[in-house]
Amino acid sequence: MTSANWNFPTSVRFGAGRAKELPAMCEELGIERPLLVTDPGLAALPMTASIVGDLAAAGLGVKVFSAIRPNPVEENVTQGVTMFRDNGMDGVIALGGGSALDAGKIIAMMSGQDRPVWDFVDEGDNWKRVNPEGIAPVIAVPTTAGTGSEVGRAGILTNTETHEKKIIFHPGMMPKIALLDPQLTVGLPAGLTAATGMDALSHNLEAYCAPGYHPMADGIAVEGIRLVKENLPTAVLEPENIEARGHMLVASAMGATAFQKGLGAMHALAHPLGGVYDAHHGMLNAILMPYVLKANRSAVEARIDRLAAWLDLDGGFDAVLDWILDLRRKIGIPHSLAEIGIGDDRLEEIAAMAVKDPSAGGNPIPFGEKEYLDIVTRAQKGDL
Repeated sequence: MTSANWNFPTSVRFGAGRAKELPAMCEELGIERPLLVTDPGLAALPMTASIVGDLAAAGLGVKVFSAIRPNPVEENVTQGVTMFRDNGMDGVIALGGGSALDAGKIIAMMSGQDRPVWDFVDEGDNWKRVNPEGIAPVIAVPTTAGTGSEVGRAGILTNTETHEKKIIFHPGMMPKIALLDPQLTVGLPAGLTAATGMDALSHNLEAYCAPGYHPMADGIAVEGIRLVKENLPTAVLEPENIEARGHMLVASAMGATAFQKGLGAMHALAHPLGGVYDAHHGMLNAILMPYVLKANRSAVEARIDRLAAWLDLDGGFDAVLDWILDLRRKIGIPHSLAEIGIGDDRLEEIAAMAVKDPSAGGNPIPFGEKEYLDIVTRAQKGDL
């Protein structure tokens, strides 16, 4: 019998309209001066103004930090930490998609550290360098249903010199509360709803396919995939459907819970592609998905056959692949990387970076540069 270590995530508060409870959640955690970390687009919306107003009305000394790029970089974190320290903040409310949530969690951790952020890259025992007493409490409030960062213990930061995406990790980075309010996702455009929803699918699917013994993660992943199957098209086509939006938020959190088991080649390629081309992470995973699944077929076919039965699809692996392709067509996901402006001039560089990406270790087949180059070349051309 295999030995394994498992973890499960944070306290989750789910339900429409529960953003009104943020002041009470701050009180619960002893936060009196929260730094609300979000992105520039969200910072300008009435939704954010309403949240800030509720916090201020409750007597909380809230301030907003929104200087965050779509793929956060060290400068964003440094500026956020400076604002946190200069204003005597004592907690973080991270509001937004994966970028804002990741940046918020890293800012909360770095607020009490005296070493550079790159000292905490998720390699070896680097996490032990963190002073856990210096990590400020975080309430994570996703406005997209994709990354699941609200239940994660890490954040992704792009190194602007190498274009590598690095994972900053410490168990104490996990938010104390994840607030899943589907009303906050209603205004998300259809294209972003589709791309982030496919990101949630990629997390659940890669976790399910990852080797290793973690039946709890497997169970969460297959149910997360079912929720995506039954709700993502509705969330895209009926943007005000709170029921579908809510199920997608849950599927997103489930994917990030499940992928503690591992990710794989989708993410190993999406990370360098995102770092080099500054492309949307969820869209990259959405495009890469069928190409990676097909490349992994020999190792995952029996597992995908079982998934097909759970999804009520007749035809095993081929039925699941066809469902993914049909889903992408329905919600407007391109079939190739070329369609989102990625050329073929740096694919060898991308393949070399993919081999070194931490996600590569979770792939069912240990691909080398040759295999990664073949996958990304096919995805660039649309040659499934």
